[in-house]
Amino acid sequence: MGTTVFERRRPPASVVSHSLERTARSVFWLDDLPAGAVGGRPKLAGHRVADLVIVGGGYTGLWSAVLAKRRNPNARVVLVEAKSIGWAASGRNGGFCEASLTHGQENGMARWPKEMATLDRLGLANLDAIEAAEADYGMDFHFERTGQLAPAVEEHQVEWLREWHAEATERGEEGVVYLDEHEAQAAVASPTYLAAVWEQRTNGMLHPARLASELARVAEELGVEIFEHSPVKRLDTPGSTGAVSMITDDGRVDAERAVLATNVFPSLVKRNRLMTVPVYDYVLMTEPLSPRQLADIGWGDRQGIGDLANQFHYYRLSKDHRILFGGYDAIYHYGRKVRSEYENRPETWQRLASHFFTTFPQLEGLRFSHQWAGAIDTSTQFTAFFGTARDDRVAYAAGFTGLGVGSTRFAAEVMLDLLEGRDNERTSLEMVRKRPLPFPPEPAASIGINATRWSLDRADHNRGRRNLLLKTLDALGLGFDS
Repeated sequence: MGTTVFERRRPPASVVSHSLERTARSVFWLDDLPAGAVGGRPKLAGHRVADLVIVGGGYTGLWSAVLAKRRNPNARVVLVEAKSIGWAASGRNGGFCEASLTHGQENGMARWPKEMATLDRLGLANLDAIEAAEADYGMDFHFERTGQLAPAVEEHQVEWLREWHAEATERGEEGVVYLDEHEAQAAVASPTYLAAVWEQRTNGMLHPARLASELARVAEELGVEIFEHSPVKRLDTPGSTGAVSMITDDGRVDAERAVLATNVFPSLVKRNRLMTVPVYDYVLMTEPLSPRQLADIGWGDRQGIGDLANQFHYYRLSKDHRILFGGYDAIYHYGRKVRSEYENRPETWQRLASHFFTTFPQLEGLRFSHQWAGAIDTSTQFTAFFGTARDDRVAYAAGFTGLGVGSTRFAAEVMLDLLEGRDNERTSLEMVRKRPLPFPPEPAASIGINATRWSLDRADHNRGRRNLLLKTLDALGLGFDS
């Protein structure tokens, strides 16, 4: 087995330890919100009646609330959140808002090749709508349509980029630019870059927690009632009434229809309990860079960046010139549990810090201000699945697998379509109609996921070559390609 660039070019241990000396275990995006933007809403108490009840106060639930009111301003909409708006994945992610609804072209082509032209078009329209939302709704979530840079940091990845660019050109895609080594390092000054592809229109960068808080504000201005700190304990659908009841410790909402937007947390629909697993992702955020440091790294186009490894890194600039650096380790814990203690993983933050200074050695001496983690809702098709339950009174979407910032809005449209019984371009998609395979129960889930993760790491150390396990998963339609 070979070594990766991050092993060949490790920075001194003193550089890594210095960078993490004063790092707070806290989510930068949530800390960066204006005072009063999160929390402070009442708990659900007593009885409410609504046309639509939504469970979950992240992007999926919030977009569902806003779009439901746009479709029918007179609809009575109630949203119930277990903790506070945007506290989980919606407030913790990297802020990459991608057009892809399929976790990238290769994953989509492997699963829905006949629909990819439609899925690409719908994905771009969805991204355009998110970009327009700032003006349409009077929101500010720091949206920048910068695109995304994919650098090669190993020799064998350069050919992957050439093939990617050639295939995009053959399909007639615009804004897919190949950069050789000189051009890539001129764009972003990392000595690890050997080439890059810049997709100029298919990604926007945004402030994750601001998107959640702004969606909540707009929803309330449209008349949506939002209740926080109100975990739903039970879903009832009394057959004789045609209603849906969401029951908490202190209250109940009765509605004609319901949206379940619970992401990584156990579904209120029993048949979905094995459809996702929580995989923990870890992130560092630097202090603001000085003008000299910014000049040293270039990055004038402010693209989001994600490398080509199976265990990949993603990084971006914030509005105040910090660098968010995350990814690489993706940790699954036996039993499918979502627990706060899983968010503390010092060895991963040390590894990320080391990889950061390999990527940007000219920034040695910079400190990290924040470190945090969160759980990703992973499905076996690596993108969201959809459906209805309880005689089509309840709609659900989950399994976004790390690319939910943009696709949650699309999911909200799909769920509202399903509840309204619409037969349209979205609801007729195979991706919407067909359920993916569930994950197996324990201990098979843990054995399989961790064996796959080990195999992906081995592939990264072997010029991308996939072993028998990965080839078998590919053949079964369960293979992962980041």
